[in-house]
Amino acid sequence: MGSLVPSLPPASNLSPSVLSFLNDNLHTAETLSRAPSLVSELQSQCGDLDQTLVDLNRSLGATLVAYASLSDQIHSLLGQINGQLIGLGSSTRSQGSSEPDGEGGEGKGRTEKILGEELPALAKEVARVETVRMYAETALKLDTLIGDIEDAVSSTMKKNLKKYYVTQDSEDMRLHAIKTLKLTEDILTSVTKSHPQWGRLVSAVDHRVDRALAILRPQAIADHRALLASLGWPPPLSSFTFAAPNTTKVLNPLFTMQGDLKHQYFENFFALCSLQELQRQRKSRQLEGYSREVAMHQPLWVIEELVNPISLASQRHFSKWAEKPEFIFALVYKMTRDYVDSMDELLQPLVDEAMLSGYSCREEWISAMVSSLSTYLAKEIFPEYVAQLDEENSMGTQSQARTSWLHLIDLMISFDKQIKSLLEHSGILLSFQEDGNMQKISSLSVFCDRPDWLDLWAEIELGDVLNKLKSQCDDEKNWTMKVQGASVSSNTEDYKAPAISSAFLRHFSSVVDRCRSLPKTSFRSRFLTSAGAPILQKFLDCLLLRCQEAEGLTALTDDDALIKVANSINAARNLESVLKEWCEDVFFLELGSTRGDQLEESFRENEGGIGLVEGLESGIFDAETGKLEAFRVEWVEKLYVVILRGFDALCRDYMKNKRQWQEKSEEGWTVSKSLVGALDYLQGKLSVLEVNLNGKDFVGLWRSLAAGIDRLIFNGILLSNVKFYNGGVERFGSDLEVLFGVFRAWCLRPEGFFPKASEGLKLLKMSEKQLKNDLAGSEKWMKQNGIRHLSVVEVDRIMKSRVFLS
Repeated sequence: MGSLVPSLPPASNLSPSVLSFLNDNLHTAETLSRAPSLVSELQSQCGDLDQTLVDLNRSLGATLVAYASLSDQIHSLLGQINGQLIGLGSSTRSQGSSEPDGEGGEGKGRTEKILGEELPALAKEVARVETVRMYAETALKLDTLIGDIEDAVSSTMKKNLKKYYVTQDSEDMRLHAIKTLKLTEDILTSVTKSHPQWGRLVSAVDHRVDRALAILRPQAIADHRALLASLGWPPPLSSFTFAAPNTTKVLNPLFTMQGDLKHQYFENFFALCSLQELQRQRKSRQLEGYSREVAMHQPLWVIEELVNPISLASQRHFSKWAEKPEFIFALVYKMTRDYVDSMDELLQPLVDEAMLSGYSCREEWISAMVSSLSTYLAKEIFPEYVAQLDEENSMGTQSQARTSWLHLIDLMISFDKQIKSLLEHSGILLSFQEDGNMQKISSLSVFCDRPDWLDLWAEIELGDVLNKLKSQCDDEKNWTMKVQGASVSSNTEDYKAPAISSAFLRHFSSVVDRCRSLPKTSFRSRFLTSAGAPILQKFLDCLLLRCQEAEGLTALTDDDALIKVANSINAARNLESVLKEWCEDVFFLELGSTRGDQLEESFRENEGGIGLVEGLESGIFDAETGKLEAFRVEWVEKLYVVILRGFDALCRDYMKNKRQWQEKSEEGWTVSKSLVGALDYLQGKLSVLEVNLNGKDFVGLWRSLAAGIDRLIFNGILLSNVKFYNGGVERFGSDLEVLFGVFRAWCLRPEGFFPKASEGLKLLKMSEKQLKNDLAGSEKWMKQNGIRHLSVVEVDRIMKSRVFLS
């Protein structure tokens, strides 16, 4: 029996695919007994393939005979048409020369019939025959090319099954098949553009090409995997682990391959790249007129074949490090970094040679490694962490699982920064607008497929921040001590904000920074809305609670209450200014635009309204900024009302004393005695607020207070039907001058902020002649005398209150 079976050639002469086949079927001594049956099975398969080849040759012969017959028929038709055209020309010439002048009308009618009916019909027939000829030639050419492709694919399969050694012919046949496929695709592209009505022909050819590719691509990938295994890929991962940090750096098998093996790998690599470029061209043609972004850029096949075995080998180590995820990220980064240079130096030229445009081997390698890590995190790590969180929630404890989750997020963010720096070394800069690119190189892309995990992360992040802020909010020193040190804003204006404001901003800024790491704008907006907005609302609640406590205890009558409210207003002003500054940044503008689109879509789905969404916020923090501004305005107004009421209460006697306007001021006094207490109260409160309230809000407060006092004096004195004598006018002027002096510290002309009282005093100081003038009190007279803030009625009442003694 042994003499009937030929011996195998040396192992060095066997192809990688044959070695793989023998290892799979004859890997033990027991399976050697199956060798005869295996030989019979292979011979049977070869017989079937030979029969298929015979059938294909027979089909090709029949097609050629049919084409020859069709060609003869077309040639005959063209000959007939040519003869008819010659006869038609001769008839036309003979009729034109033989007919007499009297019969010209009948000849002209015949000519018009020929030119108007017969010639267009003949031209249409000629065009139809030409189209048939072109269709036949194109169909035959495509059939011949498809036949060549199928023969090359069959030959490649036969060589792999029947021969135990690698021949150059096998790889040449594959490259020939790919070249023929590309030529076929060029013809199909031309046909699709020039003759879209030949859709059935294109569809039939596509069907046969798909069958050929279904054999060719898996075969090329199998050969590529066998070559990688013979190269020693993937390298042993033990050299990447952390047990022996001083071990020698592992050699890169892609750099150490030599001789025929290197040549075979390069040819196979080139064949796979060419196949992928062919597939890209086919998808581009088939999806013409549709969205082609997904199909036009798929991961590079050859890089995937490098990453997949590394990923499988790595997972054996990953399973041991479930409690130490930092080791997982360190290993993936080290492998990615150590081999990234070989992608640029060794493989990129082959990709460029295959005309595979738009691909960077460096970027594809990094992207594939990150994708494999993200897949493992999504399948193994995150489900376990979610289960731990559910268990802790059911037990009422929330500590360890949440800490582990946040630690994992920290590792992912740090890893993504390292990966981005690796990618940027190639000169590729990714912006936030390129969500697709960011998603490919970010381990945080796991959240793009699981929005529920993103919401869970936002909830954990929010809880962690609020827990940290609770102790800081309870410390009274943080509400009285002013902000010191660096600020998260570039605005240099001092808002006298308490330290608690800086604490909230610092934690909120950390949430924003973590949000930046997410690879998709819509998910950044979603995360910041879920984790960031509640922090701002908590801050506003704390401010409101402190102000309400101060108001409830003392009705804001003492200085401590004023200072407490002023500090809260300062904190709100500081946070509001920072948010407004941030909202001008491109990053936040994109988030606001995304959120605005989502709100608009939701509004229209729920309400069915169109054109009613102009009032929706466009900024990511518009709602929060509006609440802070409303809080600040409300409490500044309350401070103004409290001070104005106190001033009114203290000068009530001053207002009621109508007889004083008939007399001069007391001897040695420049101001009425009954007004001194009110002025002292006013100056004291404003001094406290000047020290403790931020500049912008203090300016608004004292201006509002001046306007309120102006109305109070005007209505309480000038319009109260009192009689002003000369001494009373002088007294009133002195009192106003002292009042203006209180506000002179913050403006050069304080009387401008008391327009009614100032113009009332101006009227009182006018001479009797001016006031008795016939035009006095008219609008023209008022304009000429600079009275612009009083009405005609008010001027008339003030003029009547002036008493002149002869």
